[in-house]
Amino acid sequence: MFMDDNAPPHRARIVTARLQEVGVPHMVWPAMSPDLNPIEHVWDQLKQRLDDRTPPPRDLAELRVAVERIASEQHHVIAANGGNTRY
Repeated sequence: MFMDDNAPPHRARIVTARLQEVGVPHMVWPAMSPDLNPIEHVWDQLKQRLDDRTPPPRDLAELRVAVERIASEQHHVIAANGGNTRY
């Protein structure tokens, strides 16, 4: 599925023709609509989780560790199908 945000490179005839040629479904998407983009919700949740940390990460190395920890926690929740985890 190709989500098109109406950016000129996405609307070029060569792009449209190639997507049709290989059978990629096309989804029209409003331009500049971050509230509708699912990844924006993921970034927001990550930011909230990082903001909740005490003390907050002080440098890039601590930020990396914190993000990896959050990803690990999410992996356990997904693996448990939303059930109980040790987190």
